[in-house]
Amino acid sequence: MIKAGSITKGIYLNWRGEPTLVVDKEFFNPGKGAAVVRLKLKGLKSGNVVREVLKTDELVEEINVDHRPAQFLYFDGNHYVFMNPKTYEQYQVEPALVADYQGLIKEGQEYQLALYQDRVVGLRLPKKMVFEVIETEKAVKGDTVTGATKPAKLDTGLIIKVPLFVKKGDQIIVNTETGEYVSRKND
Repeated sequence: MIKAGSITKGIYLNWRGEPTLVVDKEFFNPGKGAAVVRLKLKGLKSGNVVREVLKTDELVEEINVDHRPAQFLYFDGNHYVFMNPKTYEQYQVEPALVADYQGLIKEGQEYQLALYQDRVVGLRLPKKMVFEVIETEKAVKGDTVTGATKPAKLDTGLIIKVPLFVKKGDQIIVNTETGEYVSRKND
């Protein structure tokens, strides 16, 4: 059991008999009365997203989820196929489980699969990943407005905003939590 005030984004709970992922957490102290925690929960079986408000001292059951390294191999049209690089065991993952990460999944890249009762229930990405810019506008010399950005298409098809100096062929680092440009990759 865990107190609601200790819940963090990314942990798994048994919520009303269904394993759920904490997608977002917000602490709220109204000034009058007890502090509360606002949670956004995603059911791992149903896929439903619900919002709940709990007092910080309420107890909730935390469940143990096993995280295993897995390399993304390919999409077969129905499932994303991952492989454990040590045991060569393959996992077929439903597209709904990786829908939030479209454009951030690359062939050959290693991720962490979350397994609950030997069933894949989630995917954890590295905090930062390297992508290649395959399409973007050319920068105009002298166009150096601070913080100005332009759209860029990455090798996975994802389109993000990048600074004006980024050009086609550049390797860039992207924050996978926000989907935002971090920096150019230095070789």
